[in-house]
Amino acid sequence: MQVQQFLAFLGLCFLSFNGLNAQNKGQLFVFESDANGFNTKTFFYDDGKEVVAFDAQFTNATAQQALDFLKTKTNNPVKYLVISHPNPDKFNGIATFKQVGAKVIMSNASVQNIAAVHNYKKYYFVEIAKMFSNETYPALSLADSTFQENCALTLANGGKVVLKEINQSGVSTNLTVAHIPALKSLLVGDLVHHKAHAWLEGAIINNAATFNAQNWINSLQLLQKNYPQHTTVYGGRGVSGKLSAVIPAQIKYLKDAQDITKAYLQTVGNDKNKVDYKKLQAIFEQKYPQYQLGYMIAYGAYGLVASL
Repeated sequence: MQVQQFLAFLGLCFLSFNGLNAQNKGQLFVFESDANGFNTKTFFYDDGKEVVAFDAQFTNATAQQALDFLKTKTNNPVKYLVISHPNPDKFNGIATFKQVGAKVIMSNASVQNIAAVHNYKKYYFVEIAKMFSNETYPALSLADSTFQENCALTLANGGKVVLKEINQSGVSTNLTVAHIPALKSLLVGDLVHHKAHAWLEGAIINNAATFNAQNWINSLQLLQKNYPQHTTVYGGRGVSGKLSAVIPAQIKYLKDAQDITKAYLQTVGNDKNKVDYKKLQAIFEQKYPQYQLGYMIAYGAYGLVASL
């Protein structure tokens, strides 16, 4: 059996294998949007000849900012764009990446979930927040290539990226992590917000925010089990850190988030209609004074509140 046939049999994808250049580790460049783009990070792995981008930003304009940033670091072309999970700050800017020739890769789970999330978010940003019109909200762009559970990408200079789908609703309906062995790095989307407040909305399921802390924790524990403790973890927001420190901290944060919110709800008679999200944000900030992005609580914790 040929190698690619065997990988297909296992449910893997295997793209552009050219042989690993052990002398080249490549570089990871990080672009972060401002608060208008929800402080979302786009990562660029440059192997010396080609680039893999991870996540596309909330608008096409911000996606272009990310690509302009990349031009200050390298002239190598973006060959792939990997979408970590179906939230609009990860996929709305896909069209801009396609314009520069990037091939868009998503897991089958992301493909199955993306349209429902897009419709839910578009309704909010157009009809409720009035931030866009139907004409100006980014159109949904689809994947060029998909995979079931695992996918190995190898670039022209030997840089390798191994994608793994975590098909469990936690921070979102599902999530793909990306391991870059040469850099001993793991990109985990919004599964981790190290030293930053988390987006506690939860997965969008059946047109509703469905927060599930245990599923989120289960996904984090899966990373603990499957990757070395010295691996550097890069989350969609916050700062990077070693897996041995980052994952336990995120698990503790999620448990604290539930306790904090339950205690606050008691002060309003458990009437969720009386929740003041700015006050809730202030309580989180008091508990975690060194953490950034407190506005994540004010705008995203409604999912957590609804789950309690």
